[in-house]
This record gives sequence, structure tokens and C-alpha cells, in this order.
Amino acid sequence: MLSRMCKPLLTGKIVPCLVGFSLKVHAEALQNTKGYDLVVVGGGIVGVASAREISNRHPHLKICVLEKEEKLAFHQSGHNSGVIHAGIYYKPGSLKAKLCVEGMHLAYDYLEEKKIPYKKVGKLIVATNEEESKRLMDLWDRALQNKVPGVKLLHSEKEIQEIEPYCKGVKAIHSPMTGIVDWGLVTEYYAKDFKANGGDIHLNFEVAGFAENPDKDYPITVVSKDKKMVKARYVLTCGGLQSDLLAEKTGCSKSPRILPFRGEYLLLAKDKQHMVKGNIYPVPDPRFPFLGVHFTPRMDGSVWLGPNAVLALKREGYTWFDINLVELWDALVYPGFIKMASKYIGFGLKEMAKSIYTPMQMKDLQRYIPEITEKDVVRGPAGVRAQAMDVDGSLVDDFIFDRGAEADSEMSKRVLHCRNAPSPGATSSLAIAKMISDKLEQEFDIKKKE
Repeated sequence: MLSRMCKPLLTGKIVPCLVGFSLKVHAEALQNTKGYDLVVVGGGIVGVASAREISNRHPHLKICVLEKEEKLAFHQSGHNSGVIHAGIYYKPGSLKAKLCVEGMHLAYDYLEEKKIPYKKVGKLIVATNEEESKRLMDLWDRALQNKVPGVKLLHSEKEIQEIEPYCKGVKAIHSPMTGIVDWGLVTEYYAKDFKANGGDIHLNFEVAGFAENPDKDYPITVVSKDKKMVKARYVLTCGGLQSDLLAEKTGCSKSPRILPFRGEYLLLAKDKQHMVKGNIYPVPDPRFPFLGVHFTPRMDGSVWLGPNAVLALKREGYTWFDINLVELWDALVYPGFIKMASKYIGFGLKEMAKSIYTPMQMKDLQRYIPEITEKDVVRGPAGVRAQAMDVDGSLVDDFIFDRGAEADSEMSKRVLHCRNAPSPGATSSLAIAKMISDKLEQEFDIKKKE
């Protein structure tokens, strides 16, 4: 886990530079502004799970969640593949591996407790040639070291087809504990728990900035773009695609930068959905930064095929027509992106071509199920991944927490930014929430009420 220090930018007592209204109005408004012990910025699954966890531990605290959209889980949490991951892919001993396995167990317990629909459809990670078979054995070692429950090594196509009758391959890992669920729905259940604990959720609250104010009980003011305000004793931001921009609002570094990568899916025709029983995943190629296409059954019975990975033209850009020139320029001139793009230019151009020309994506899919053809698919949904990237072009694969460097600044002492909660964030959400709550208690010296 990384923790970075940054120099605060907003150390004044007023907000006019942020939203353009007078100090007199600001002072009057503050008197009637509600105060909270903790304000969580970001209504995705990690933010809401963290608010739920800290409210469970400290029911006496007044806590609210601020979300800029009209509903929770609007972006990454509601636009993912819906997989409950078992923890095979991640480096043994890493925080990511630990949180995924722990989070999977916590998730299944929670789904059972709340009677949220889910399915344990399993996963096959399939090697289609001898080179991939060698890499598959590295994953097998990881699965064993990570204590992934129930995994089994399949040594032939016959064994593979006992689980996935239409799948071709020479060797595979079977993970029976991998499942599917609607993570947006799960976020709503987290929110119900949070509200039952007395928490407030404010939608359509897009944060414009943070400022210090003279209120000794609630010295931080969080201001929205339409001039709404809440006062806070402490602030946690879990902004996903906006996480670096939120950190910058308190003067933190631009790095690591969030680069938005869009993943586009194809939908399998209904008369071919029977050909996919569970998740079918590739063996990762270490030459490339992203996993590659896979087969994902959904709770509604549909089957998603993909995704590819292309740079989105805005942070929340789900199509080629979603363009924000300021955000796009910010991504293109970031030194880390320039370095990564120069290293993977061939891969990037190929992914863009797949986005435009469906038959190119079909070739990857047909390696596993040759019977699926272009006439069996239509263009489907897309999601955008918030990929944190360092200035050297490396993809950040760890948690990063950011705070101000000036010890005497209230902003420094009271605002904590979670700048990266890496995938699989949804599967790990309850475990991540425990870790973040531990961090909050430590950083803000929050103690249980006697």
C-alpha cells in the first residue's frame, strides 16, 4: 500500500476562487450548512462500502456520501462485467491477492445474508497452445499460493469440455468459486445498510472544491459546482475516474494520473448463449498491459464477449462520440501516457481496429469457441476503467492514499484521498472497506465511543 504526501493548494478560509460568490454569502451560508463527522466523496461501490463499514463501527458518527450523478454506482461500479473473482491472477502475497480472496468470501456471505441473486458459474482459464500452457502453470502456482478455494488443473480438451462443451484448449484451470452478480445492485444494498445506520446520501452533488473555514467542529467545507455546501470534520474521497482530479483540488500532485480506458463488449445471440456455461478467460500475455477478450455470462442470461481496450476520449466516454477535448489533451500530454503509448503502439492500434472492425475481435474469440461467427454477435455495452498511471508509464497496481504535506494545514490533517483502488475493486469491496476504515481510524484518530 502506498501513501503519498502532497502540498496543499487551498489553504485559505474562503471559497470565492472556487465558485465565485462573495465571502459574506459564504459566511452566512455556513451558518445554515449541515455538518458531518465524515464526508465520503464518491458513490461508487468502494465509497459506499467504506461509508457502510465506518458507520457500522462508529454508529455515533454523522456521515454522508456525496455523488455527482443522479444515482449510485453510475460509472465503473455499474458498467463492469459483474464477475465475482476468486483471486487467481494476482501476485502471491500482494495486498491485491489478499483482498480479492478475502473479499470474495465476504461477498458471498453478504449475498446470502441479503438474499441478493447471484450464480456460481465458475471460470475456466484456457491455454490454447503449448506456450500458453507454460504460462498457465505460473497461474496455477499463484492460485495455490493465494489459497483460491476449489481450483483444479485440467490436462486435456476432453476435461475442458466436460465443463464447457464447446470450448477448445489444451490445458485449463477451473475455478468453481468464480461467480456473477449485479454489482450496481450490491452497491444499492450497501447504501441501504448505510442509511439504516443513520447515514445521508446526497446525489447530484458534483464537488467543485474544498476549503477551510472558521468552524472549529467542522473545519472543512465541501462545495459543489452549483454552490451547495456541506461542512465536515473529516473527508474521504473515493472518486474512481475523478480520483486524481479530486486530489488536485487540495493541492496534490497530478501523478499518478487516471487514464480512462474503454472496454467494448459484443453480445452473443440468444440462440448461441447455451454454448457458454461459465466464464471463459485467456491466459494473460505478459507482453501486453491488459488481459484480453473473454466470455462472461450475465445475471439476465445474456453473454458478453470482450472487452477490447482503447483510450476513451473523455473520462466518462462510453462511445467514440463521447469527447471532451480538455480531458483528452490532458491524457495525451501526460508523460506516462506518452511513454506507454510508444511502448505499446502496435497493441493500441490493434485494439482500436478491433473497436471499428468486429471480425478482428471475432478471431480472438474463435480461438476458444470456433463455432461462434460474426453473424452470432452484435455490438453491446461498454465500460470505462480508471487506470492509474505513473509518470514513467507504468500501470499502478496498488492502493494509493494522498494527503497534504503542510502539517499545520487543516486540509492536510483532515482530507484523505483514495487515489487508486485497483481491480477487482467490486469483488474486494467489503475487504477494501475494512482496510480503508482501518486507515481512517489511524489517520484521523477515530475512536469508538465509550
